Amino acid sequence: MRAHVLVVDPDPAVRQLLELNLARAGHDVRLCADAESALVLLDDAVPDMLLLEWDLSGQSGEALIRRLHAQARTRGIAIIMVSARAGEHDKILALEAGADDYLTKPFNPRELLARMQAVLRRRAPHASVDAVQMAGLHLDPYTQRVVAGASPIALGPVEFRLLNFLMHHPERVHTRSQLLDKVWGRHAVLEERTVDAHVGRLRHALQPSGHQEHIETVRGTGYRFVA
Repeated sequence: MRAHVLVVDPDPAVRQLLELNLARAGHDVRLCADAESALVLLDDAVPDMLLLEWDLSGQSGEALIRRLHAQARTRGIAIIMVSARAGEHDKILALEAGADDYLTKPFNPRELLARMQAVLRRRAPHASVDAVQMAGLHLDPYTQRVVAGASPIALGPVEFRLLNFLMHHPERVHTRSQLLDKVWGRHAVLEERTVDAHVGRLRHALQPSGHQEHIETVRGTGYRFVA
């Protein structure tokens, strides 16, 4: 599963090691040394995953996680804390802040790659990272942007993942149960009516450009994207 990954670590040797191994595994990698630089890069493009050291200058990794989880645009980023802090208390704090996993340094690059794949599968097992253009809509998972013609469309992270999945599987009917599994992940404990609520929000966001009609309800079954 190819992903766009942002590495935030103050140690140049660690950044180089991660860049080498992640690129070899087929991932797109961006690097920075501190939280402020990370925020600049995140403002430009939202990655699929963040690999983050706890001890950063200016703002700690834990504080950065909490800040990202407080914003709708960055709340959906998968986060693995890769830190020299090995205490159980630190691991618990990071996970409570919103990290998906915690790996202590020194680490085996193969173990990190395996943990990354596990987190990405749990987060959105069928999500695509390829841009798609259809019915006048252009969706780019890397920048987390949707454009209708020249007009940007503002979507929340769940609505973005939902549209991403539907546009990559057009004309097919997906049941609510299938959408829960493929958009939210099979570990999500949610009612099927949650899908209806997010489809409603997605249609509302698409309404100004007239694209809401491409999200079609199939009575008694589910939804599909009509190209």
